[in-house]
Amino acid sequence: MASADRFDGGPRSVVVVGAGIVGLSTAWFLQERGVEVTLVDRTGIGAGASGGHPGWITPALALPLNRAAFVANGLKSLLHPKITPAAGLSSFLPRFAAQCRNLSWERNIEANAPLNEEALETFDVLTDNGVDVTVTDGSIAALFRTGRGAEQMLHELRQLESFGRADILATALSGPVLRDRVPVASSDITVGLNIHGQRFVDPQRFVDELGRAVMARGATLRILNVSDVYADPRGGIVVYSRHVEGLTADAVVIATGAWLPRLARRWLKTPVQSARGYAFTVPVNRPIPEPIYLPDIGVSGTPYQGGLRIAGSMEFRPPDAPCVPKRIEEIVAASRPLLDGVLWEERRDEWVGSRPITTDSRPLIGEVAQDIYIAGGHGMWGFTHGPVTGKLLAELVTTGKQSEALRGLDPLR
Repeated sequence: MASADRFDGGPRSVVVVGAGIVGLSTAWFLQERGVEVTLVDRTGIGAGASGGHPGWITPALALPLNRAAFVANGLKSLLHPKITPAAGLSSFLPRFAAQCRNLSWERNIEANAPLNEEALETFDVLTDNGVDVTVTDGSIAALFRTGRGAEQMLHELRQLESFGRADILATALSGPVLRDRVPVASSDITVGLNIHGQRFVDPQRFVDELGRAVMARGATLRILNVSDVYADPRGGIVVYSRHVEGLTADAVVIATGAWLPRLARRWLKTPVQSARGYAFTVPVNRPIPEPIYLPDIGVSGTPYQGGLRIAGSMEFRPPDAPCVPKRIEEIVAASRPLLDGVLWEERRDEWVGSRPITTDSRPLIGEVAQDIYIAGGHGMWGFTHGPVTGKLLAELVTTGKQSEALRGLDPLR
């Protein structure tokens, strides 16, 4: 839904619940439009999945997640005797599986395409206007044991390209060229794809600097555990936290990532599930100039502080559940045969974070009730799509006009 056009310029005050990259980006672009912003988060800026993300800004890889492998991971979470699955997973998986068809997958690509088209440009807007972080241009080297995997990825890239307006340049890697380009690739890797025109950044620093910029522009940060959001009969929207006086503003944006259902379940018809990923940093004895991707095992590696930041796994558990060390051991075991020169036993900074996944792999961006907005469900691509989400949502909040880019992402679908 979208409110009637706001001839008076829209709300003058907005509370943004959630201080990850989506919430912070929304706050920044609301400030651009003259809105007074209050940020609310239960722990602080960038404490969720944003700060532990691999730091990839990769619209060329932002493909829908509806694949059989994800359903299999969900079933493992249900069947594992020592791991408590996330609530609602047994009903989520059949709806997710129903989208694992070519026509559904292509429809989901088309709906997400506008976010991919503007992703890099919107990062430029932030870094050119006060977010003081170096964003590195580079390629992503996708590595495969056999040519079949490379052919499948190339096919998917061409499908993604067909729904966008920009070409995706991918070149083959093999033989000495592969070894020169990716010195850590083991002999098990026989072919690769170099996906050009992507970027990467230190994710925690980016989120911290974006938060600093938002605060420097006059935002207020409140550390609160929000339990409800509702319309006040006397006017405005109330953000309620137990034992603390509620905050009232002209409008509210809920951008709480994997915790989105706790506040927004009453409005949503598309379920959101918590899918946890793990990450850690390892030293390397060979230079890593650019990110690497191992699609066969769902593991990524990013140059980070002289080493390699490894991320992977897909675990359907509650977002607040503790780290399961076995998951990190599984990532190491799967990656070890494919990468040489990595000092796996010296890993540090082990981390787990929850990503919000919808049944159709499309984010939920828009108005769900008068002056109450949702921004979430980005799955693995919240970092890539966070800034452009903030830009589009700020436009909707302040004008009441839903852009064409958001039509396929309506949170009430």
